[in-house]
Amino acid sequence: MHPERAECGKLSQLLEQLGKDLDQYLCFDQPDAMSDSECWKTALGGALPEKGVGADQVIADMGQYLIPNGSAIPRPGCTSYITTGATSVGALASLSGSVAAPQRFGLTAFNYLEELSLEWMAKLFELPGEMKGIYSSGGSVANLIALGTARQAAFEKLGHDAARDGVLTPSRIYTSSESHHSVHRAAAVLGMGRASVVAVEVDDRGSLCPAALQQQLLEDQGKDIVPVAIVANAGSTNTGAIDPLQAIGELAAEHGIWFHVDGAYGLPGILDPQVRHLYDGLALADSVTVDPHKWLGTPVGIGATYVRGRDVLQRAFTQGSADYLEGSFVQGETLNSMDSFGVPYNEYGVELSAPSRGAVVWAVIREIGLEGMRERVCRHNNMARHLAQLVQAHPRLEVVVEPTLSICCFRYVSEDCADTDDLNRRIHRDLVRHGVNIPSTTMINNKLVIRPCFIGARTQWHHAEDLLDEVILTGDRLIAESLQQSNN
Repeated sequence: MHPERAECGKLSQLLEQLGKDLDQYLCFDQPDAMSDSECWKTALGGALPEKGVGADQVIADMGQYLIPNGSAIPRPGCTSYITTGATSVGALASLSGSVAAPQRFGLTAFNYLEELSLEWMAKLFELPGEMKGIYSSGGSVANLIALGTARQAAFEKLGHDAARDGVLTPSRIYTSSESHHSVHRAAAVLGMGRASVVAVEVDDRGSLCPAALQQQLLEDQGKDIVPVAIVANAGSTNTGAIDPLQAIGELAAEHGIWFHVDGAYGLPGILDPQVRHLYDGLALADSVTVDPHKWLGTPVGIGATYVRGRDVLQRAFTQGSADYLEGSFVQGETLNSMDSFGVPYNEYGVELSAPSRGAVVWAVIREIGLEGMRERVCRHNNMARHLAQLVQAHPRLEVVVEPTLSICCFRYVSEDCADTDDLNRRIHRDLVRHGVNIPSTTMINNKLVIRPCFIGARTQWHHAEDLLDEVILTGDRLIAESLQQSNN
């Protein structure tokens, strides 16, 4: 018999070196991964190893070649995406779970925190007390769970079990043109089809128009169509727009349709007193989603879905019991952590195997509390507002949409450039390749804009001004170069 070759201990020793390498990475003084990609590809690649090199060498390779050539997303000046680098406590809590509780099941402290952290978030974001949650891998799956539950509820009204028998009648999901594409994918996966998603008109700020929604609902009455859900944004990914939740929720109640609020990015915005009123109507929702791996700063891979009670969740997603799982548990008194699943989350979503995500959320909330979370949200929202004010005051800059949350959409304009979209596209690529201030771009009202989203825990006040300074310098340089070429 051969002994196991994988190291299954020595964590303190291995983590000491790995921690040093990660701390060095967080100085963000390394070049971009593509600056010398052949070097790390050669070091990390090669043929399938016949014999292993051992844990110490793997950790050394990670420190020398893997970690320094990681993503730019955790950089404090990277405002491209609505994901960010995890905080230290979040990363360590995730590691703790992967070692001490590789599954969320069992009567363990991790399973206890799965439920407690969901309750904490519900209170943090002022969700109705009867709402119960479940974690998943992110906003896409969170929306899938919410809309799967809505589908089940809608067809049950007709005496039909959609989860058991499938969808046989055309259905509708009503949302705005600014909704996340995961809504369309969820409709496809759930058997309703992407074409079942109806895009309702939005205003100039990107918010759904209740009058247009009412008109669409009235047009569909009497047709052989099952209205499954109305989806509203509590912070769209494009501009941070918040749909009029109160008006939309009242329409959903009037027509007897499930009301889902996608707050994957923007739900924490409710903590900002300046926009708190925009969340009026949230209590009317039948389901709400939020991604802790966005504003809360957990590692990527954590989304949450809340619904009013779990009965319909279970009917929508139950997989049935298995002898090798539930059949091995005891009935009655539990004396061992392996006597029960604990909360049977496997019955409420699409995952059986799943990490202990609740301990991570618990850790990041416990570290900074409600006050720390409110301070972060307010800081980032104020950064977007401050940036918009600076843009408005500059003769060569233009705000395209006033910020609602922490997204500011603006662009560089010049009389000396005929193609403003192309100019801003070139400014953006220069910024990305410089690698310090890294926003994204998007299209707003047929205009290409520079779109920073301030959301990372490491992103501080000066990063908004740093970005603006670089946009101005880059735009001025590109215009000067263009004029010089024209004169030659």
